[in-house]
Amino acid sequence: MSVQFGRWNFEGERPPEGYIRKVGAILAPYGPDSDESYSKGGIDILYRAFHTTKESRRETQPHIASSGAVVTWDGRLDNRAELIGELRTSLAINSTDVDIVSVAYERWGANCLSKLIGDWALCIWNPKDRTLILAKDPIGPRHLYYSFDNSQVTWCSILDPLVLFSDKTLAICEEYIAGWLSAYPAVHLTPYVGILAVPSSSHVFLRPGKHIVSKYWDFSPGKKIRYRTDAEYEEHFRTVFAKAIQRRLRSDTPVLAELSGGRDSSSIVCVADTILARGIAESPRLDTISYYDDSEPNWNERPYFTRVEEKRGRSGWHIDVGLRPSGDTSCTQSSHFRLVPTPGHDSRICEQIGVCLTSQGNRVVLSGIAGDEVMGGVPVPVPELQDLLARARFGMLAQQLKAWALQKRKPWFHIFLEVALGFAPIPLVGVPKLMRPAPWIQSNFVNRYRTALTGYPQRVRLFGSLPSFQDNISTLNTLRRQLASKPLPIKVLFEKSYPYLDRTFLEFMYAIPREQSVRPTQRRSLMRRALAGIVPSEILNRKRKGSVARAPLVGISSDWASLAEMTQYMISSSVGILNLQSFVCALQKARYGEQLHSLCLRRAIHIEGWLRNLVSLGIVSFDGAPNAKWASQASVHG
Repeated sequence: MSVQFGRWNFEGERPPEGYIRKVGAILAPYGPDSDESYSKGGIDILYRAFHTTKESRRETQPHIASSGAVVTWDGRLDNRAELIGELRTSLAINSTDVDIVSVAYERWGANCLSKLIGDWALCIWNPKDRTLILAKDPIGPRHLYYSFDNSQVTWCSILDPLVLFSDKTLAICEEYIAGWLSAYPAVHLTPYVGILAVPSSSHVFLRPGKHIVSKYWDFSPGKKIRYRTDAEYEEHFRTVFAKAIQRRLRSDTPVLAELSGGRDSSSIVCVADTILARGIAESPRLDTISYYDDSEPNWNERPYFTRVEEKRGRSGWHIDVGLRPSGDTSCTQSSHFRLVPTPGHDSRICEQIGVCLTSQGNRVVLSGIAGDEVMGGVPVPVPELQDLLARARFGMLAQQLKAWALQKRKPWFHIFLEVALGFAPIPLVGVPKLMRPAPWIQSNFVNRYRTALTGYPQRVRLFGSLPSFQDNISTLNTLRRQLASKPLPIKVLFEKSYPYLDRTFLEFMYAIPREQSVRPTQRRSLMRRALAGIVPSEILNRKRKGSVARAPLVGISSDWASLAEMTQYMISSSVGILNLQSFVCALQKARYGEQLHSLCLRRAIHIEGWLRNLVSLGIVSFDGAPNAKWASQASVHG
């Protein structure tokens, strides 16, 4: 992922002496392949490239369009050929992505954004009308942040310059913390008040005195794909799934795929192999990386990823995540002199991945994230039964209730009640037990940020788009929030890509009948049928993957001394987020094997370590917090 930075002073004033040099030094490790800039009339734009395609190596950014607009582009444009044909200009088949995007903007203005398919973040500065456009693709795996006031706007792919060189006191965004303790914060939030994130599928329009955030595209509930036979759905699935993977094999270096042994990652690897065998991928090779922990009783993945390796005829890189040094509970083990901009960094795993990437020359990593959510990994019948209820198809509803009651081994009336309650207001029915705030979060904090702490729940609408489509978008929004809060690796560079979140693939999955994906007798029905003979049958038909349950609790037990020291004083308690006494009790229970709210518990530890890092650097301060020296020492244990 390349990085872009810009600062626009509305009055044309230059930044303080040394400011741009300092920002460049921060960006340099993230973009080692170029050092380019633009400066004119109060505008300073920096671009540091991390090349992953042969076309990107010929780019010059910031790019100056024929109209004088200045464009910086961090992305992979998937529909290059279609756009070149539609624009019919001097563009050639080997034109760079930024060339194509620039010409598209010249032709269509901001309307071009909906036509750009791929993973991308984009900045367009137009000196003629003194406007700035910041935009991201509809899914949002790449970051783009900005802050503004009456005199200037600053934007960047990473938070570090916006935090370290802010000319005003920063405050922590409590809603972001609440979201991070649950199912991730809203996509427009960052951990800092006054610093915002460009939302997915949206563009931010900025000029002096104006700040407008607009959605330029989203999935259409009116798009329907209907075939007469299962075989036609299966063929279409294979086509769009292979296309989603082929797009991400557009790299002039070997691509690395995470291979867990589950259906999602195994399917990516097996289909990628068929693409490479046909000679239609740009990447010269696909490598794999697998994680395992033989001490984890519910997570024995080694036999499954080994089976895929046997099918491929070559082994991948293996990382034992059960080998963890003492004191690794915290969100970071890096020096307290280095900013940790968000909670959740895992430098230990990143360092091991870095060894793999360096030895094999990989720059792109494929992830199976979202396969479960998109492919019907959990056979929950509620959305499709709600479709039947909303369309008043009561005969079919009765038949499906009976079929699902037999499959679930529960009375049909209980299933129907769950279906009907989905249309009721959230305050009336409440939220699922798993989404309720942990009891050690302070009640006042819960009252202020209940929506974020419960995962931003939404009731199902009876009228309008079908309930199953509403469920798809709700699930996608959770994934968007997850990607938006996913931190960039600190010490190792790679670009992560998600085939299951390909825009064209999602459009297909959202347009087909729900029963193609989920059936009473077979979850992931379409995936299993379509990939039979491509993915080993023992993986396609395996039981649901286990979860990692033991290791986090063992980590708490083995790091108990440092955690006990941490709880002598907790910033997150002093500022009103956690109830210290209840939190310590929860830690004690986790130490002896109880798993209640274990994910939230670990995230609270990460938040505490992150807050201590900020205090040690003097970026934020809290009344009653210990001095910076103590905080920096304690950050090792946080």
